Amino acid sequence: MTLHVAVIGSGPAGIYTAEALVKQSAEPVEVDVIERLPTPYGLVRYGVAPDHTSIKSIANYLRRVLELPQVRFLGGVTLGSDVSVEDLLGVYDAVVYCTGAMVDRKLGIPGEDLPGSVAATDFVNWYCGHPDVDPARFTLDTSEVAVIGVGNVAVDVVRVLAKTAEELRATDVPHEVLQRLGESEVKAIHMVGRRGPEHAKFTLKELRELGELANADVCVRPDEAVVLGGDFPRQVQGNIKVLQGWADREPVGRPRRLDVRFWLRPVEILGTERVEGLKLERTRLSEEGRVVGTGEFETLPVGMVLRSVGYQSVPLPGVPFSDRTMTVPNEAGRVRDREYVAGWLKRGPTGVIGTNKSDAAETVRTLLADLDGGARVGSRGIDTLLAGRGVRPITYEEWLAIEAAEAELARSLNRGERVKLVGLEAMLRASRP
Repeated sequence: MTLHVAVIGSGPAGIYTAEALVKQSAEPVEVDVIERLPTPYGLVRYGVAPDHTSIKSIANYLRRVLELPQVRFLGGVTLGSDVSVEDLLGVYDAVVYCTGAMVDRKLGIPGEDLPGSVAATDFVNWYCGHPDVDPARFTLDTSEVAVIGVGNVAVDVVRVLAKTAEELRATDVPHEVLQRLGESEVKAIHMVGRRGPEHAKFTLKELRELGELANADVCVRPDEAVVLGGDFPRQVQGNIKVLQGWADREPVGRPRRLDVRFWLRPVEILGTERVEGLKLERTRLSEEGRVVGTGEFETLPVGMVLRSVGYQSVPLPGVPFSDRTMTVPNEAGRVRDREYVAGWLKRGPTGVIGTNKSDAAETVRTLLADLDGGARVGSRGIDTLLAGRGVRPITYEEWLAIEAAEAELARSLNRGERVKLVGLEAMLRASRP
């Protein structure tokens, strides 16, 4: 008999799960990858910076999985409004939740909700053309911006802020967004970390890219680049060497300036009707290794604060969720009878894109062991169920029509390989001319 499985989410975790099911199952398997958006690939499409084309090439691998005969893509179907967990368990033998981590963690400081204080995910979604974010969402009309966090997402954000629109012209940035980046009034960017250089989370490759910016001087304060001993891994040693090298050089007068700051924590976002400044406190490590304040403060005169202190998952309707870990509680991927989880929703926002492959493989091993020799209730009944509710999923072929429209738009604008369409309406028009 054929095993029918629904995978909720078409990012790397979801598609790696579909691939693992096809490879590991000893019996015939049919996998439906169900996605809220008309487009697959999740963070590969909407989270990877547009100028990182080598990472975006992962989409070519994911594409091959979606083109397997055992796998279907069903876009434009939302868990909770279009189908429920009960609906899915009625037509599938198992369901695997792979919706990732979609929102930023909060700073928990006064002024965080002022206009101009923004989650970095919103800004990333904006320049990546996510249909949930209006291209008019951001107007870069302030001369100074603070980015809170020293991970790879923060590095991506400051790099996009620092580059010219012309430097991004060959990427897939939506044209409306590119125009707004071209009108940017930003002159100074502050990237702020609570701890020292040895604790920063960015990778050496990402860090070095900042030093290659043609449009911005990158500056580090010598006193903030000091590291007190320690047997650090090679990656950390590389970061320290690069940062201390920047501390020894003088700005050459490029149009923009990026200050990479350490040992500072945000204590208040200042302003009345919108952000007017960011108050920071100097920090140090206690004997227990905790970050503590020193009582020494400074204020940055910024008009925008972008918060990049980590992703977190959000609950799914009808699915168990831990408010403590911000994940779906599980044992090796098992949630409840015939319900499973993989990816960041399973383990939290850790690892790189490829980490999801081994994570998905573990979940699938658990699933197949649980269902081995059991009765089959699954079918392709999801088609009838959705049709009865007036829901017409976006097929893989219709997604390819969206891709073709984006390639045609790029040709018409004389811009790179593709330019992303903006908004669900434009995508639906392209998918069903």
